[in-house]
Amino acid sequence: MATQDALYDRIDLELSWSERDLPERERTKHVHRLHPYLGKFIPQLVETLLARYVRPGGPVLDPFAGSGTTLVQALESGHDATGVDIAAFNALLMRVKTDEYNLFVLERELRDACARLDAAEPGGHEGASAYVRRWFAPRAAAELLFFRSLVDEYEHADVLRVVLARAARSARRTTHFDLDFPRAPQRGAYWCHKHKRECRPVARADHFLRRYALDTLARIRAFSRVRAKGRTASVLHGDARALGLGADHAAVLTSPPYPGLIDYHEQHRYAYELLGLEDRGASELGRGATKAAIADYVDGVADVLRRSAEQLEDGAPVLVVVNDRRELYPSILEQAGLRLEHRVRRHVNRRTGRRAGEYFEDVLIARTSMQR
Repeated sequence: MATQDALYDRIDLELSWSERDLPERERTKHVHRLHPYLGKFIPQLVETLLARYVRPGGPVLDPFAGSGTTLVQALESGHDATGVDIAAFNALLMRVKTDEYNLFVLERELRDACARLDAAEPGGHEGASAYVRRWFAPRAAAELLFFRSLVDEYEHADVLRVVLARAARSARRTTHFDLDFPRAPQRGAYWCHKHKRECRPVARADHFLRRYALDTLARIRAFSRVRAKGRTASVLHGDARALGLGADHAAVLTSPPYPGLIDYHEQHRYAYELLGLEDRGASELGRGATKAAIADYVDGVADVLRRSAEQLEDGAPVLVVVNDRRELYPSILEQAGLRLEHRVRRHVNRRTGRRAGEYFEDVLIARTSMQR
């Protein structure tokens, strides 16, 4: 077994942070925590990779953009960026994170919506979908549906939609320690591992709506102070195997989904139900871990990386952050026409959710086979 010193000799310490060096509040600064999202990489990793491998000001492409970490950090680091994702909620979240706002109008609208919520007496949850009736207490469902009825009246409707989704996530009938993937509604009292006492499931949503409306405003305002002037992000909703991805990017920087690990549509089921978003989950790469699903994953990721690399400037890198425990990426890169130039290993100190044990990721630095 490798000693600790030998282990860390193989680790890039500039890309590995301890909890003390990089506390949670820094990993989730400004709009990076506009809505919880499993499986995202930390902005400081993106920041370091941009500085290390991408020419100053060069536009960046992320074909598996998820919640938009690459886009947000690119804007902060002085780059234009394009992000692609097949999940409608991911595209919505990215647009809200990266848009530029009239902050006075945004504040007025968010405070007005909260004031109307305070003054109203929301009706029942009649007419709600079966999902809403199952996963939300009657009062919580009524408050969420009332807030939803206000959204389209505002200029910044998408911001209110994200507030609604974040409140819905917290207001579900579930235990406090299992917000990621609750299996069944929790209707009675339970012993709470998070609070170390008996708790009851949430019965209302209005306090979450008010809290997250103000938190969203504060985070957007904080990001507006640090984003580089004149830099913009483009968000493309669709399958990166079929969409036009733009041209002359200075780098691809992405972290593809891991096969069989997270269903990125089911993760935000409450948002799809309440917002009426289109569900393209059947086309999502990484669904399932059967032999056929893994083969489809390899072909799909290779196709996306190949198409992405075709849009790069001469000599530009393809940077892929991945935990390749199935050793799929040598085949993926070969199919994509990419040559692995360097592999950097990083220690991941802490992952989202209740996980334990050592965890490592690799940053694959590749270029097209024709590049020298």
